[in-house]
Amino acid sequence: MSATATTEIRAATAADGAAVWRLVEASGVLDVNSSYAYLLFLDHFGGTSVVAQDEDGEVVGFVTGFRPPREPEAVFVWQVAVAEAARGQGLARRLLDALVRLPGCRGVRFMLTTVTPSNAPSQAMFRSFARGVDAEVAVSPYLEEGHFPEGGHEPEELYRIGPFQIEDE
Repeated sequence: MSATATTEIRAATAADGAAVWRLVEASGVLDVNSSYAYLLFLDHFGGTSVVAQDEDGEVVGFVTGFRPPREPEAVFVWQVAVAEAARGQGLARRLLDALVRLPGCRGVRFMLTTVTPSNAPSQAMFRSFARGVDAEVAVSPYLEEGHFPEGGHEPEELYRIGPFQIEDE
């Protein structure tokens, strides 16, 4: 399992939900939701989510996203994960690039996401994406520790990347 030039990146479908759930669970850092949540999310928002499959057809990475109803020119990135064996090859960044080129993201000029203050790899990935599309990154407080009922969850900062223009291919 690795992310090579032959890794296929495509729009996600509900059929990818189980593999996405397994990647989240294996990540050890992402909030794991029910398998049903991923099946439902990818059924409804597959057009704004992407998966990467290796040459054996195994899902080795994904980005889940959606277009916020109050901000139609944005895509909100919910979760990003890459299988351990496929890390360090730029796959997460390639997934973000592919995401904004999906038909479901046509007209998107901003990417929104939340990142915890200690998650330096995610911060670097989103900043790299911003540089690649020649966009600014604005970071602001979003969810405080007290918002999370289970306790022990770091605050989440809102990253707003944009504006940017993606050319139709």
